[in-house]
Amino acid sequence: MKKIAFALLFVSFGWTLFAQTETENHSSVKQLPKVMLLDMNGKTINTAEMGFKGPIVISFWATWCAPCKRELNTIQDLYPDWQEETGVTLVAVSIDDEKTKAQVRLYVDGKAWEYVVLLDPNGDFKRAMGVNNVPHTFLVDTDGNIVFSHNNYAPGDEEKLYEEIKKIAVKGAN
Repeated sequence: MKKIAFALLFVSFGWTLFAQTETENHSSVKQLPKVMLLDMNGKTINTAEMGFKGPIVISFWATWCAPCKRELNTIQDLYPDWQEETGVTLVAVSIDDEKTKAQVRLYVDGKAWEYVVLLDPNGDFKRAMGVNNVPHTFLVDTDGNIVFSHNNYAPGDEEKLYEEIKKIAVKGAN
């Protein structure tokens, strides 16, 4: 019985790696779904019509997620240069629920993030994007196509993300 359970776990894990590789290799292009979320000021935002002129990075995170905060805090130092060079906008989507969402503003204000911060306490956008765990980062081109996806965070991942952003920015400029 243990051998069967292990085999099923191995096949499941292998499929997850294959699916992530497919997305990271741009094999499957998907449109940004339409979900209504609130920003930190209570304004309703349609995720499919964010209206930014350059590429969009969507980073799913939570106040209780240490790797999420490391990733977004690392990018914060680079973000002004990224914006100037590529026109990118970073949208940090908090998946904090009703119990912890009050801590989002405290954390964001304390870190002075310049990102657009959206709240997804019911997980509607998270489900629509196929996010199973955080951090999960997506890159969206100017046509609303999801062209890159990365799950988890390790130091140096921000450099890989920036390379992908530059590719999209160059295509958008042509």
